[in-house]
Amino acid sequence: MNSLSKQAVIEGLQRAKAAKAQQWRDELPTWCPGCGHFTVLHGLYEAVEKLQIPPENLVVVSGIGCSGRFPFFIKGFGLHGLHGRAIPIATGVKIARPELTVLVVGGDGDGVGIGGGHFPHAARNNLDLTYILLDNSIYGLTKGQVSPTSPVGMKSATSPYGNIARPLNPTTLALAYGATFVARTFSKERDKVSQFILQAMQHKGFSFIHDLSPCVEFNKLITYQSVDDKVVPLPQDYTAGERSRAIKMSESADPIYLGLFLEENIPTFDRNVQEVKERLKK
Repeated sequence: MNSLSKQAVIEGLQRAKAAKAQQWRDELPTWCPGCGHFTVLHGLYEAVEKLQIPPENLVVVSGIGCSGRFPFFIKGFGLHGLHGRAIPIATGVKIARPELTVLVVGGDGDGVGIGGGHFPHAARNNLDLTYILLDNSIYGLTKGQVSPTSPVGMKSATSPYGNIARPLNPTTLALAYGATFVARTFSKERDKVSQFILQAMQHKGFSFIHDLSPCVEFNKLITYQSVDDKVVPLPQDYTAGERSRAIKMSESADPIYLGLFLEENIPTFDRNVQEVKERLKK
């Protein structure tokens, strides 16, 4: 096959892939150019395409913030909920309709700020949900206030003299709360983001992905370059089966480790609910 024929084949495959992906795409995303959220959105497109989930069997629930727009951009059922309340809404959907694939998408303020009280219970109960937390360490939609993951000293609209509160670490929280699938990704690495979203959706239980998704408009401290300077993959000899070691690795700030920290298989909350229902029938 000559080079021209090879190029034609490649272009044909790319067009076919794009046509397939279109069945999942709805409105045109309206984030700022360069926002890390685009990477996660396209990773989600690729994951649902590979899993061949019918749009009518997919539910995306979000809270408030830039990440809250996710349901508008993907075909399927979507619900743009109240600030911090995406997890309990998704819990209700999954318990009522366990056959559906349910995803939760939220930001750092939505997930570990106002919604922080719901996070531990979804994790400890091992609900069969995939939760993607897009962390830009700032409140972007409301124009640049510090969030629960903003570093000490960061100046913003609400901290002109520097942030004085210590930041939370969503990856460490998920591990401490008992999530059965915990990964950390970086929006610069599109293929890896897509890979981990796919793995998370295939996992039976509470899957948590902490994506480092820089805000290019309001956060001038946490940038693609500053994150890229610190992130490294988990060591090659690392195995995702020991929670105590996973917590220790997740707490490292320099370097910041990326990859799958933990995966374990235990009965899900959904399965336990169904077993109770079956016992009640007897």
